Amino acid sequence: MSAQKTKPSGAVGALAGLAGLSLLAGVLVTALVTPAIAVTGMAAKSSIDIFNSLPDYLEIGKQSTKNVIYGLGGDGAPVPIAEIYDQNREEVNWDQVSQFVKDAVVAGEDRRFYEHGGVDVSSVVRAAVGNVAGGDIGSGASTLTMQLVKNIKVQDALTQPSETLIKAKYAEAVEQSIERKLQEMKLAIGLEKKYEKDEILLAYLNIAGFGGNTYGIQSASKQFFSVPASDVTLAQAASLIAIVQTPSKRSLNDPENFEDNKNRRNLILGNMLELGYIDQAQYDEAVATPVEVTYSTPRNGCFAATAAPFFCDYVTKLIPELEVLGASEEERLTNWKRGGYSVYTSVQLNQQENAQAIIQAQAPAEETRLELGAVASVVEPGTGRIRVMAQNKYFNNTLDGGGSAATAVNYNTDKPYGGSSGFQTGSTYKIFTLATWLKSGHGLNEVVNGSKRTFDQASFPDSCGGGFVGKWTPPNYGGSSGSASTTVLQSTANSYNISYIAMAQKLDLCEIRNTAESMGSHRADGSELGFSPASILGTNEIAPLSMAAAIATIGANGLYCKPTAIDNIVDSEGNELGGQARECSQALTPEVSSAVAYALKRVLTAGSGTASNTRDGIQIAGKTGTTDGSKDTWMIGSTSTNALAIWVGNIVGNVNLNKLSLPGGNGATARHRIFQPVMKALNAQFGGAPYADPPSSLLAGQGAVVPNVVGQTQEQAKVLIESLGFVYAYGGEVDSKLSTGLVASMDPGAGNTVPKGSTVTVYSSNGRGVEMPDVTRKPGGGYYSFGEAKAALGFSGSVSEACSPLPPKGSPSEPDDPTAGKVIASNPAAGADLLPSTAVTLTVAKYNC
Repeated sequence: MSAQKTKPSGAVGALAGLAGLSLLAGVLVTALVTPAIAVTGMAAKSSIDIFNSLPDYLEIGKQSTKNVIYGLGGDGAPVPIAEIYDQNREEVNWDQVSQFVKDAVVAGEDRRFYEHGGVDVSSVVRAAVGNVAGGDIGSGASTLTMQLVKNIKVQDALTQPSETLIKAKYAEAVEQSIERKLQEMKLAIGLEKKYEKDEILLAYLNIAGFGGNTYGIQSASKQFFSVPASDVTLAQAASLIAIVQTPSKRSLNDPENFEDNKNRRNLILGNMLELGYIDQAQYDEAVATPVEVTYSTPRNGCFAATAAPFFCDYVTKLIPELEVLGASEEERLTNWKRGGYSVYTSVQLNQQENAQAIIQAQAPAEETRLELGAVASVVEPGTGRIRVMAQNKYFNNTLDGGGSAATAVNYNTDKPYGGSSGFQTGSTYKIFTLATWLKSGHGLNEVVNGSKRTFDQASFPDSCGGGFVGKWTPPNYGGSSGSASTTVLQSTANSYNISYIAMAQKLDLCEIRNTAESMGSHRADGSELGFSPASILGTNEIAPLSMAAAIATIGANGLYCKPTAIDNIVDSEGNELGGQARECSQALTPEVSSAVAYALKRVLTAGSGTASNTRDGIQIAGKTGTTDGSKDTWMIGSTSTNALAIWVGNIVGNVNLNKLSLPGGNGATARHRIFQPVMKALNAQFGGAPYADPPSSLLAGQGAVVPNVVGQTQEQAKVLIESLGFVYAYGGEVDSKLSTGLVASMDPGAGNTVPKGSTVTVYSSNGRGVEMPDVTRKPGGGYYSFGEAKAALGFSGSVSEACSPLPPKGSPSEPDDPTAGKVIASNPAAGADLLPSTAVTLTVAKYNC
């Protein structure tokens, strides 16, 4: 900025002012306050003592300005999305202000600005005389420098940390008293000694109030005339300076003020003409110009954000904990209020806008049959950077609220950052049981009992001492009865509830809870994460952002990273302060993570999440979730580059989404209609690497091989089965050729690898079976006819005949084939079990079948 002195001033003028004021302080200043009272030696001495106790000068410093929040454009370049400010101000330098403005402020506020040293003694004398005549202290003889002092003190008051301090400091700054006037005089002289005239003038233009929340010449020029301060016309410059004395009466916010503004404007123009700043032609043209505004509404806050308003609001709620802004919460909030920060965030605006449009199309904010909510949270695996935070409702934090289609509550995140208490996660929570299962050495191909049954809650291991009791008969997914013998891999793909409850019986409820916490899962309301048997099915209320971070752990080979929104903050001086610290930890080993991914990929390729499959060649590990009565529906999934959580459900109430028709289809499947295109767009921009194959041990697991007990007595089978860690169960009699009472069959079959503790059911022989005899050759030689063979069977069950053609004879005299008309094969074959229920087929050789 230029510091050139265009008129006499400097140390000589300042000293003259100081000397003059010192001589007059005992009489003139006192006369300003006590015009009708004799000035005693005590009063004069008191005034001078106050004067001498003040500091020599104030620092002009930086004023409260805008904070700007940036997102990322499609090309990765920063794009401003919101301005957050306590005061609408943009500080400018000397060359960014029109000369018309500089001349207008001198002509209108302090004609001898370039001649005095901070205090205009002649004006003090005139003010004192005027106050004596008027009987009050209304006239203050304030120079521009003294007004700057007052404004600095007012601004200091407005940045105090409490409302009580703000009021006290403000009252002190504007008090009509000898002490306040004396302070302004001495501090003004100090400013003139420390700063050049142009620096003081510019500081005044940057600090002055222009009505409402508008401060500084740049913001005022843009707001009222939609041009920067460098481009205002003469008439506009004078109109702007006309505001500063009494903004309540002359601000251009209200057309009713235009006449008062015009009168003051023309007075300033006359002073400019008198002082030689403008010529007659310029004056005539300016005074003939009507007061007209080209108003640009200030866009303050997240409500006015050009994109991602809920994300913007989330960023502002992070301010109290950002250590880069100060050592304490109070200091951080004070610094933020002062402003001047450029906040560079991780939100990917092209993906944000795409997700926002898809959500609002599939889950309209205007839905009236229920309070329908829908969100999409995207985080980057391995960093936790939030790329998308979209919501079907419109953001509105004004007093009127915006109606039922709008809200100030951010359903993506936790209560302290958005006001939501979260939602039950349904079967998406099974990923934590699966991870714990694999961490415990079990495998995906192990068999569990998925049949619907009643559980004793006391049978669930719980090292945290929950002490759960009572019987519990949970439902299976989709009403299926399940299978008594299904693999963990199948159970995951099809989201079988009972299979997962059976898995939890072999684990530790507390350890499942610990796994969930290590992957970032926590209740949105801040209370402790529940770990009852029912929690296996997703009864905890968790924010979608937390579930996105949890599934991102799988996308990052077991590395959990806490979600972050702020990459970097730059202060008003251009210093890079940094952003949110990365908080990452290895929640799962890469091997366990790859095994979880192996199962969760099956969800999208052949399970409950196939409707979310992008089919673009990028591997996705995901999980569906539906709560009781389809109140809440979820789809979460992660590639190596993006983790996405979709929630669609009831904000309040219990409307069954399965029975709700939405523009795109069934309400319960809206999650897939959102997930698939959102993830496909993310894949197109960021790609994704394939997941690593899991080790064979985590496929087979570390269970035990079911032994073969067929042919043993029940007592022998029971001892062997239980010795290997299985539970023995008797299933009743079956037809068998074995002696009555011996084990005839078993489930699971011999050779299967199943978890220790699994139930092996044995079935005993009823002795009604026999061994199939050989009816294809007679004991003494030769063959049986069909009738002879049937008689030889001695079998009362079903016996049927089949024909096997013989090749034609070469001539009529050629002898017949010895097997012609004879039984040459049987089904079942000789030696097999022949049970009462068996259907026997005897094959006869013939020339003509």
